[in-house]
Amino acid sequence: LKKVVLGDSGRTQLKPHEEMACGIGAGVVSALAGSPLELVMIQQQRKGTGFLATAGTVANPATAMRGFTCAAIREGLWTCGYLSIPPIVRRNLREQFPEKFDTDNKARVPAALLGGLFACYLTHPADTIKTCMQGDIERVKYGSFTETAKAVMSESGFTGFFRGATFRYGRMCCAVFMMDYLQALVGPMLYPAKFA
Repeated sequence: LKKVVLGDSGRTQLKPHEEMACGIGAGVVSALAGSPLELVMIQQQRKGTGFLATAGTVANPATAMRGFTCAAIREGLWTCGYLSIPPIVRRNLREQFPEKFDTDNKARVPAALLGGLFACYLTHPADTIKTCMQGDIERVKYGSFTETAKAVMSESGFTGFFRGATFRYGRMCCAVFMMDYLQALVGPMLYPAKFA
């Protein structure tokens, strides 16, 4: 995506909005694989069946992509939160406060906290709706995206969309920090010409 966005511009660095758009785009594309796999996983957890048996029950046009829109929203924002936000925040902190953030590692902690915050709280409502929809493929309680959102709202109010978010935020901050650090460590080894 970075190559497509940069094109023949001669630039090597994406602008912040371009970096975020690339993160969102990559996440949405990943939902094409992730959403059906999560559907199978959730159905296995609910029904205790094996992978092949469960995949066979959901491998039909009416069910296979159930919850995909929510998964695409979640994956787009999550990917932006771990791939795009930390480098943007880290660069800005290093440029605006060079005496305090004189290394990438010093700027990495606040960057991970902000990336995790972005990834957690913006994605949590879509993830809650997706999980409800994928857990109820029979559509007994949860129907469409809007019907599911209305059901969660009527059951638990606005806070129902954020159940478990605090613990998820802690996990995401750790994950965002590790992925940001590993990206900086492994990227130059895999693509030395891009980091020269």
